[in-house]
Amino acid sequence: MDPRTIRLSSDENQSRNSRLSFEGLLAESGCGRLTRGKTTTLQLNLGKICHQACHHCHVDAGPNRPEIMSSDVAQRVLKVLEPSSGVTTVDITGGAPELNPNFQLLVAGARRLGRHIIDRCNLTVLLEPGFEKMPDFLAQHEVEIVASLPCYTRDNVDKQRGDGAFDKSIHALRMLNDLGYGMPGSKLQLNLAHNPLGASLPFSQEKLELDYRLQLRENFGVQFHHLFTITNLPIGRFAQVLDHAGEYEKYLGLLTDHFNANTVKNLMCRSLISIGWDGAIYDCDFNQMLGVRVPFGPQSVWSLTCFDQLDGETIATGRHCFGCTAGNGSGCGGSLQ
Repeated sequence: MDPRTIRLSSDENQSRNSRLSFEGLLAESGCGRLTRGKTTTLQLNLGKICHQACHHCHVDAGPNRPEIMSSDVAQRVLKVLEPSSGVTTVDITGGAPELNPNFQLLVAGARRLGRHIIDRCNLTVLLEPGFEKMPDFLAQHEVEIVASLPCYTRDNVDKQRGDGAFDKSIHALRMLNDLGYGMPGSKLQLNLAHNPLGASLPFSQEKLELDYRLQLRENFGVQFHHLFTITNLPIGRFAQVLDHAGEYEKYLGLLTDHFNANTVKNLMCRSLISIGWDGAIYDCDFNQMLGVRVPFGPQSVWSLTCFDQLDGETIATGRHCFGCTAGNGSGCGGSLQ
């Protein structure tokens, strides 16, 4: 499949796939009901506050958002995480998660419990006043950084994230490289996350990683470990952009037309629990933004006693789920194939 052809068609006639629900297409493809396996990843959304307001943001995050995880919820999460369980990774996101005053408490607490930590970092937050020591803190706790960098060109990044965002991102990447992040053989993992500019599917992750590596190394002296390609889901601020341009239904048609049944077994929701800033439990961060809680089992961290309580349960799905199964698939770790 040539990724350069996976773009919106001018044809207004929806395909047969586009008329099916996600559940219907799963059944027709022989995938059956979407259920959980063993929970190995706990994803925490620390809130919607962010110093940026990116066009593609499914969280609709920004500087004036009041939603933020309290210390009570953060402490409860650590309490539930304390007993031995299959959860090996704590994946922290936002907004800009570092802006939450409980970020360091959660990182240090989860590390003491022996969990691997991922920080979904937008890079420019590391240059904000008061965050000068954040890179050292992340390195000290061996936090894996998954850094959002939509493109390796200034124009494309600044279109999505605002003027000057690219140069700040490069500055932050160089700072991280100086600490050992992203360097060959280093245990300090630095991975980049790419999402397309606009209503199209990502290019081949393997090819795009080579392009990123060449461009960033030769032009800016920046190194990293891996690139993850992530599809823009039609929710939040990106859905508003699509709707304003009259492309919402077309984009859904693009996603459904490229449904790939081979990605279903690797969907992140099958091994991940998402906890919102208020302690509510969801199957994934995307369902969280739509307010779709887990259909069965505990509904919040206050009624959760262990993370395997949700193992084997049915996962809540909707039309937006086509974004994770289109083309080569998409998850928090990039392509699913």
